[in-house]
Amino acid sequence: MSARLDIFSAAPALMKKWMGVSMDAAASLEPSLIELVKIRASEINGCANCLNMHTVEARAKGESEQRIYLLSAWREAPCYSDRERAALGWTDALTRLSEGHSHDRAYEALNAHFTEDEQVKLTLMINVINGWNRLAVGFGLWVDPAAAKAAQTEVAA
Repeated sequence: MSARLDIFSAAPALMKKWMGVSMDAAASLEPSLIELVKIRASEINGCANCLNMHTVEARAKGESEQRIYLLSAWREAPCYSDRERAALGWTDALTRLSEGHSHDRAYEALNAHFTEDEQVKLTLMINVINGWNRLAVGFGLWVDPAAAKAAQTEVAA
């Protein structure tokens, strides 16, 4: 697959802001939880680019192979905490909005394990990764994880 266009060259000012928002959202909660959410949304959306990138990042932050591999079956896998399950349920519900708006149970779990502030932060992170998934799938992006890390460092500077 080759990229249809370079989104960073096509709209540099806006993409720099988008990258900044992405980094702020990713830094708003514990790193392991954020990576699980990014991977799970990317699984649902079928985004190979983001799956590649975020599994590498998750491993670098100490995530186990088992927990990465079992994300697609998180409901049955015993290796996730109740807080992580609440985040993954919320991720599934918001990423699958087009399938219906029956997310009351997911919100109840979210509300039991996250403060209101954290609920907003998590929801923004879910929105961010869904946005990246759409950019990557829509434009055929494939970014090497090391190159992405370098770009994040440049934006943060």
